[in-house]
Amino acid sequence: GSHTQPEDMAPRIVEHPTDVLVSKGEPATLSCKAEGRPAPVVEWYKDGERVETDREDPRSHRTLLPGGSLFFLRILHGRRGKPDEGVYICVARNYLGEATSRNASLEVAGE
Repeated sequence: GSHTQPEDMAPRIVEHPTDVLVSKGEPATLSCKAEGRPAPVVEWYKDGERVETDREDPRSHRTLLPGGSLFFLRILHGRRGKPDEGVYICVARNYLGEATSRNASLEVAGE
């Protein structure tokens, strides 16, 4: 059986990310705030792939902020492509379930 505490709550997204347009080399933040009890774990996905942050790779230029937002030290943009450009969602999970944010697109401004 499951031991559900009466005051536990499935996650819900209270602040959704919005589309951003950034110049290459500039910092950017994709907002996400989730509520739930126990406090949900937030993960980000870009075009369906999980986004690695400095939690997995200390050299990463992407930081997961304590509230759940995704912060880019600088937007990477090279001749071989725009690795940060794409459609992002944030997903908040706890043992009661998960909540998915709206899609937010990150675009790198033209040269």
